Amino acid sequence: MSEKPFTIPDDVATIEPTDLYDRLDAGESVGVLDTRAPNSVDDWRIDGDSVDFANVPYYDFLDGASESSLDELPDARPIYTVCAKGESSKFVADVLTQAGVDDVVAVEDGMQGWETVLDSTELSADTDATVVQFHRPSSGCLSYLVVDGEEALVVDPLYAFAEEYVSAARDYGAELVAAVDTHVHADHISGVRRLAEEYGVRAVVPAAAEERGIEYETAYDTVADGEAIHVGTVSVEAIHTPGHTSGMTSYLVDEAVLLTGDGLFVESVARPDLEGGDEGAPDAAGQLYDTLHDRILSLPDETLVAPGHASDAAETAGDGSYSDALGDIAASMPALDRDRDSFVEFVLADMPPRPDNYEDIIAANLGHQRVDGDEAAELERGPNNCAATTNAMTGQ
Repeated sequence: MSEKPFTIPDDVATIEPTDLYDRLDAGESVGVLDTRAPNSVDDWRIDGDSVDFANVPYYDFLDGASESSLDELPDARPIYTVCAKGESSKFVADVLTQAGVDDVVAVEDGMQGWETVLDSTELSADTDATVVQFHRPSSGCLSYLVVDGEEALVVDPLYAFAEEYVSAARDYGAELVAAVDTHVHADHISGVRRLAEEYGVRAVVPAAAEERGIEYETAYDTVADGEAIHVGTVSVEAIHTPGHTSGMTSYLVDEAVLLTGDGLFVESVARPDLEGGDEGAPDAAGQLYDTLHDRILSLPDETLVAPGHASDAAETAGDGSYSDALGDIAASMPALDRDRDSFVEFVLADMPPRPDNYEDIIAANLGHQRVDGDEAAELERGPNNCAATTNAMTGQ
């Protein structure tokens, strides 16, 4: 392997990814200078309403800070430099500092470090249970801890954060007793089996999803439509909600919070092509329409919808979570008022590219192949594309 074309200094100011997230979450105005090649930045970057973003690749700084490269810097300060692994961004931060640019800080471990950030927020919900939403900002993935008394259940856990869910349950004075997925995921590696194998947590999969050919080496239980998983004294009812996938299952917590997985988001609806491809997408989109109108929108308007993903277009609720009342979502999303044929046409018209490596991720989540932590990180790296539209459907 050839040597790096630059020297990484020892005295560059740095920031931990979690600290940067806290600043963004607080709405602080910052500059982000991404030093990766442009084709690595287009779909996956650190962004937000308070971010002044620029992309100038590190190789533009190999001969120092030119006038043209300085002109492209973000105006906001501080400037946080970020790359893939936290190396070239330190080099660039040093070059800029030597050129007299004030307040330049490198993000430790780059985008790989950004992947390790997991935020949590308690939902403001009318339930005896405590429902905690976990948000992974690097991908928009959302997972949930449901706690009542001394028991806890995790829904849609991520492989990378298995230990964090166990620890979070303990922080609430509970034991994590079960882990369940809403469906066979196509954009990230599920943590259900890891929690079962390494922490003795009961693994549960939707009965409808089992029909896709699940082959786990570890024992698991199934939950069918209308059945419930009990956490302490609280009931978590499974509701089969196909459309995104044939096995997609939502979970109604204490008749108050609907964990919709990838069926309904606060800003969009599910894409229907990740299981059956382009050929099966029209039928799946029709099935999604039926699910939304017959199984989800028939619930009380005050039901709190807590989805499995949040895109950059999603807005947070007053409690800081990505959630909203079902009635408010329905009122803000005109596409839900379309007739079936028009809805199908609309959903199929603007689907973004499929998630990277989605076929391998599906195979791993079915148990057809095993992956370790490094392989899981590599497979799921990048943004989620599980919504049917690139932009928010609210207001359209």
